[in-house]
Amino acid sequence: MNAVRTATLALAWALLALSAGLWLGGHPESLPGPLRDAFVDDQHAVRAELIKSIEDNFFRPIDGDELEQRSLKGIVRTLDDRFSNYLTPHEADQFEQGLSGKFEGVGMSVEEDPRGLKVLSVFDGSPAEKAGIHKGELITAVNGSSIAGVDSNVSTTRIKGQPGTTVKLEVVTPRTKRTRELDVERAEIDVPVADSRIVERDGSRLGVVRLFTFAQDGTHGQLRRHVERVLGRGADGVLLDLRGNGGGLLQEAVLVASIFIEDGVVVSTDGRAKPEREFEAEGDAISEDVPLVVLVDGGSASASEIVTGALRDRGRATIVGTRTFGKGVFQEVEELSNGGVLDLTVGRYYLPGGENISDEGIRPAVRARDKPRTDRDEALPVALEVLARKTR
Repeated sequence: MNAVRTATLALAWALLALSAGLWLGGHPESLPGPLRDAFVDDQHAVRAELIKSIEDNFFRPIDGDELEQRSLKGIVRTLDDRFSNYLTPHEADQFEQGLSGKFEGVGMSVEEDPRGLKVLSVFDGSPAEKAGIHKGELITAVNGSSIAGVDSNVSTTRIKGQPGTTVKLEVVTPRTKRTRELDVERAEIDVPVADSRIVERDGSRLGVVRLFTFAQDGTHGQLRRHVERVLGRGADGVLLDLRGNGGGLLQEAVLVASIFIEDGVVVSTDGRAKPEREFEAEGDAISEDVPLVVLVDGGSASASEIVTGALRDRGRATIVGTRTFGKGVFQEVEELSNGGVLDLTVGRYYLPGGENISDEGIRPAVRARDKPRTDRDEALPVALEVLARKTR
């Protein structure tokens, strides 16, 4: 009987000790000084102490979890790197949606702007198109809250939401300074990856192939099918349109470049904790005799710039358009134990000619600018004329 009692007491003490340990692990400020110094990092203890004091004493109620999420974002912001971000668990779910090729939102592609988000394109038949949002306009507030200076991953997450729900967007037309508020009903959006068509120009049949994103695995396969489709229909040359394409996966950039380059270096990378590495073309490219033009603009970034720079440096294509974005760094995504995500800049990439294009971008050989205030596409005809000359 004594043995049973002893065992029971031992188990009770063990459970009590475990419970106390778990509680103190989440409240290190409650540990006695010597124990806290011995078992808990001082900075972690101060952090927990600070959060608890705010929760207990701030003049209005504060959600402890929200405070923790904001503090994690603040840590990453101290890096002073606009491409490194912490995504909350909810934001991480939205990020995953973008990689899947489907998301719940209003149907437009955007890029970060000091005033909020600049609209790069509006998908056909989307809620954004039906609401009257146009390319070149600015989204400056979401549901009454300004998004000026807010990271694009965060601001786009605020726009996304369940189909059938409504989001209020403040939209500014830069040319007229006109500001309007639009209630836009969200829907499930299929993100287009690529499309293609044949254009007749000066007796030549030209294949126009547009790539919208590098964010999905298999992007290169879809693009290749479009390239082969226009060639199969008798195209004398190919125009690769990367305007407004903000990039995505590094490996997809290498594979897309490999559609047009048979072998050799496409891009090289390095980083403080990353060894230098060269990525070479995978082979099985289309014939080098097929003339190629790449059309870019300020929204062409990251993987778009890798492809553009590789095709330029290897002498494979003529670049037409306006200067690209200038993103010469790459990120790695790490899933965290709380369900959030750290999207961290870990290195730089270099074009085959050795250039890192951070902040400088790629300057096209032929300038062609599309004017946002018109319904016409002023850049495309210039690129088609360049391609038509290459086919003669």
